[in-house]
Amino acid sequence: MRGDRYQEEINAAPARKRRRKKSSGCLPLILLVLILLVAGGGYYTMGLRAVEPGNEEPVVVTIPNGTGASAIVEILDEAGLVKNKTCAKINTKISKYSGLQANTYIFNKGMSFREIMNVINTGNFDYISKESIEVRDGARLTQVAASLAEQMDFSADDILAKWSVRDYLNQLIDKYWFLTDDILDEDVMYPLEGYIYADTYFVTTDNQTIEGFTEMCLDRMDTELTARKDQIDASGFSVHEFLTLTSIVTKEARAGDQPAVAGVFMNRLDQGMSLGSDVTVCYIFQEDRVELKQSQLDSDNPYNTRKFAGLPPGPISTVVSDAMDAVLNYTKSDDLFFFADGDGVVHFFKNQADFTQGIEDIGLLTDSD
Repeated sequence: MRGDRYQEEINAAPARKRRRKKSSGCLPLILLVLILLVAGGGYYTMGLRAVEPGNEEPVVVTIPNGTGASAIVEILDEAGLVKNKTCAKINTKISKYSGLQANTYIFNKGMSFREIMNVINTGNFDYISKESIEVRDGARLTQVAASLAEQMDFSADDILAKWSVRDYLNQLIDKYWFLTDDILDEDVMYPLEGYIYADTYFVTTDNQTIEGFTEMCLDRMDTELTARKDQIDASGFSVHEFLTLTSIVTKEARAGDQPAVAGVFMNRLDQGMSLGSDVTVCYIFQEDRVELKQSQLDSDNPYNTRKFAGLPPGPISTVVSDAMDAVLNYTKSDDLFFFADGDGVVHFFKNQADFTQGIEDIGLLTDSD
């Protein structure tokens, strides 16, 4: 028995030896992996550090609505706030930022990427640009100029004058694909009417001029129109015509009713009827009143869609993306008439007789001097 056990120990010895050799062969590989992990972690950490530690010079960055984490990295990188873009993008993947907030922020190159992203993710008020100008949805260009004049060292007249300089307008036409010679038509009251996108804009050192503010608004419009370019092309409208109809729909109805109202106007255009829109007549007189005098309704101005068929020469107000989508995805129906009652409820009709009866039933007054 001892001999057998001795023989077993002899037979087992090479196996143990072999196992020790195998174990010692894995050690360098394990060490290499550890070294690579440490080096990779160090590279990643370094890549998220500040571009210029100690540099507190303000860097203004605007994050548009709907911008995702990856696109934010690109914006920050263009502003010179990202030390290593690859590491930054990895960070956005593994950190899963869920509260990214659009705004205009004031950062500096002394901030790390993590610090910057945490600010954007929480909308930290301390880093948000405080001077803002609201371009209201449905506002006329004269009203936009007045709002802008309140925040900048220019009068409303100065701003409107700049927006009418032909050489300047031609420069803008050369820069923006959606601006065409349509805005230079002699019948157009204000060339940039309808092209200044309605939103809240933040005034910084980069856009404290009329030109700077204008391009900021047109850049925003560029984003919205580019996203819908194929749909606009398919609609058969030029961009100018599309914005003209969208502005009329904007002034005629609240958001929930806009697709149906747009459908009525599409029907009237298809049948060669006049749009019959009072808001275009109001625009002639730069008013927002509902009741118009007969003398105003008889105006020979080409914006008078109560008198002339087809679209007016140009837009009559600012617009937003929801109204654009309402026109592009209008509600199909046989309706040709509508009116809003005193509570703002819109009533739709297929013929003139029902429309007239509806007005009488509601008790609305007819137009009079």
